Amino acid sequence: MSTIEEGAKLYGSQCVVLSVDVKRVDGSYRVFAKGGRENTGMEALAWIERGVALGAGEIVVNSIDTDGVKNGFDLELLAAVCERVNVPVIASGGAGCISDFVELFQTLPQVDAGLAASIFHFGEVDIGDLKREMYRNGIPTRI
Repeated sequence: MSTIEEGAKLYGSQCVVLSVDVKRVDGSYRVFAKGGRENTGMEALAWIERGVALGAGEIVVNSIDTDGVKNGFDLELLAAVCERVNVPVIASGGAGCISDFVELFQTLPQVDAGLAASIFHFGEVDIGDLKREMYRNGIPTRI
């Protein structure tokens, strides 16, 4: 039994979150490990599907290609993931400004959440301003 299966059996799928670092390699999506330094050789979309089949109840998709670049989320990768799984998907990697979140949720309303860190830590984006702008754009948001 895999760790994913054990966790889902013990705690329920809703408690098992599969976080996947993904990078394009030769035109395909690959799973990376060790902070994006090691190519596992696994095809990312197939691994994500398998993780859900094993019991993962949520997926965090971190695009190594966009992480830290602050030019927006990897919409192509996220769309591909959303097409293949029926569990919540959280976008990670690429947020640089408020409009990146608006674009994410307007383009891919099936994405459940957008994750960012440095833009908040360094005060580049105020969380209150982000929430208000998302609300103004019709994106469900807790104010």
